[in-house]
Amino acid sequence: MTVADLAGTAAFYRNLLGLEVGPEQALDPAWNCLLGLKEGTVVRAADVAIGQQVIKLVAFDPPGLEYPSERASNDQWFQHVALVSGDITSLWERLTGGSPGVITKGSPVRLPANTGGVTAFKFRDPEGHPLELIFFPRGVGDPQWQGKTASGIVGYDHTAIATMDVGRSVAFYTELLGFKVGARSLNTGVEQDRLDGLRDCQLDVVALEPASRVTPHVELLHYRRPPGRTSTSEVRANDVASARQIHNVDDLDALVGRLETEGVTFVSPGMATLKDGRKAATIRDPDGHMIVLME
Repeated sequence: MTVADLAGTAAFYRNLLGLEVGPEQALDPAWNCLLGLKEGTVVRAADVAIGQQVIKLVAFDPPGLEYPSERASNDQWFQHVALVSGDITSLWERLTGGSPGVITKGSPVRLPANTGGVTAFKFRDPEGHPLELIFFPRGVGDPQWQGKTASGIVGYDHTAIATMDVGRSVAFYTELLGFKVGARSLNTGVEQDRLDGLRDCQLDVVALEPASRVTPHVELLHYRRPPGRTSTSEVRANDVASARQIHNVDDLDALVGRLETEGVTFVSPGMATLKDGRKAATIRDPDGHMIVLME
């Protein structure tokens, strides 16, 4: 995730969310090519450990645009990370006193069984990035999360992205990138309205699983209503609203060739080679969300 204030945002994840944040690091200059930025852009980063997963906070010099001041859960550029906790209430109480922005109206929301049965709460970090706290009861979701009682955050379950055309996005992720549809629901009702901070919600939620595991995965969020704002220009990697998915792939050369044939938009000029010898390429999905494909 792109940030403007690396130290300040890292402090939020460490002090308010109780997560372990690693030391500041300089990123390989090859990431400039990979992310479509000018040569010489200075890239600094810090890793936020979330159980066995990591979110990398990345700051660029020169910086890009701040997160848009008008913001909602159905914006085309919306992308959240779902953080799993066994005691969502205590975390919510802590956040209501210190979070710079909440999305959910009121306390954590228990969704109906037909739309997941989880308890969740959405909020924002100091830069504007949306996040979700989520609790999975027994029998719901990945077994590793079910019935957790730990008071802190134990991992992250998925990243959820807004899409303007769910059929188009499902085809992109399944037919071109090899994901499979794990679950699908149509979410409506007062609980969903309160969770998203919107009125009269009706949205398709599609869980896309990678070939080798269930978690973490990608969720598509398509709001049939209310319709969200669409991007008037592409979000660049150094803009604060930018968050990249990073996926390991088995045969990058073959995949890049197939994506080029299909006319997929590339951020990187083909493949870039990192210092450790691995190759990578960066593309955009149909809604402009950035995806790094890593060898």
